[in-house]
Amino acid sequence: MSGPTHATTPPADAPVTRSGRRVPDGVWISVLALLTAVAPLATDMYLPVLPQVATELGATASAAQLTLTAFLVGLATGQLVIGPLSDAYGRRRLVLAGTVLLLLASVASALAPSIAVLVAARFLQGFGGAAGVVLSRAMISDRTTGVRTVRLFSIMMAINGIAPVLAPMVGSALAGPVGWRGIFVVLAGLAVLMLVSSALVVGETLTPQARATGGLRRAFVDMGALLRRPRFVGYLLAFACAFSMMFAYISGSPFVLQQTLGLSTTQYALAFGANAAGLTLANIVSGRLASRIAPRRMLVSAVGILVVLCTALTVVTLLGAARWPVLVLLFAILTTLGFVMGNGAALATGEVRDRAGAGSALLGATQFGLGALVSPLAGSDPVAMAVVMLVAVSLSALALAALTRGPRATAH
Repeated sequence: MSGPTHATTPPADAPVTRSGRRVPDGVWISVLALLTAVAPLATDMYLPVLPQVATELGATASAAQLTLTAFLVGLATGQLVIGPLSDAYGRRRLVLAGTVLLLLASVASALAPSIAVLVAARFLQGFGGAAGVVLSRAMISDRTTGVRTVRLFSIMMAINGIAPVLAPMVGSALAGPVGWRGIFVVLAGLAVLMLVSSALVVGETLTPQARATGGLRRAFVDMGALLRRPRFVGYLLAFACAFSMMFAYISGSPFVLQQTLGLSTTQYALAFGANAAGLTLANIVSGRLASRIAPRRMLVSAVGILVVLCTALTVVTLLGAARWPVLVLLFAILTTLGFVMGNGAALATGEVRDRAGAGSALLGATQFGLGALVSPLAGSDPVAMAVVMLVAVSLSALALAALTRGPRATAH
């Protein structure tokens, strides 16, 4: 009995809507970036109002924090389910269905009468939002190759870099006037924007001829098969470990910069914003350099520089964590990371074009899974944060050296 076939379709020159109208790259990638921004928006906007949630719903602090965990679990689970499904049934309908679920779950969160209902609604919110996160990467892989893939990934990462900066400030500004329920109403409004823009701009990128055959079960089996492709696993781990280094910085920096270095709340916000700006600018520059410098060369060079910078940060913190050396090194680290994100994502998805949905699912689940694991390890001590960042980026370098040197796997 013959196995399932895995047809591939050459990527198109430009994205099109459902009606066949061509869409400029800038418009298309902006909509995809909006779809992927759900994670920082639904977590960082919500952080300032956690105490309000616990008080109003009569819950403990731990129970209130469980609403964050439920969202992240839903986000990871949704990617693992929706990614392989899209390889068999196409991208567009799952993006729209997931965004509808995101909208309904946001409304349910705003109306939640108890902490248990809120936890359940947050899980569904993450699960629905996962569609945009996982399928945006798959759509880019469907429609582009080479330099254009790197450029579009870099642009999307640059746009996404703005969300974590704005979300906490927006959440803090809304906490007083509208409270935690109002923030979920705002998220519901964003879901409506995502739904309308997706319906108007995002066409199907995976033709019926290119879809997985062999049934739904086979689609999930194929996801496991991708883990037997060393180059894909190498780029996957390099990207996810570098991303987890950023999670260590995000979770540890409020304590290190304010309690250890003595920055005020305003000064911390400025430092955080400057680092995010460096990350965003580097993504833009990386996309522009893609036509002149090979993506793998940029990725390997950036990871190597990160190892050096994180080593220097560890030494500086061991010697007493002087303010300006720490601030300068953190800016340099976050800026250099911008050369990893777009190139790493493009190289990883490039290894699994025949199963872009499943590959994107593994990329996203590993990215957020490692980030969730690393975040509490950073703690509030500058040495701990620096060491965790160094270990994470060293693992990224090890994955590149050990797994990405061989020939590209053949789709089968």
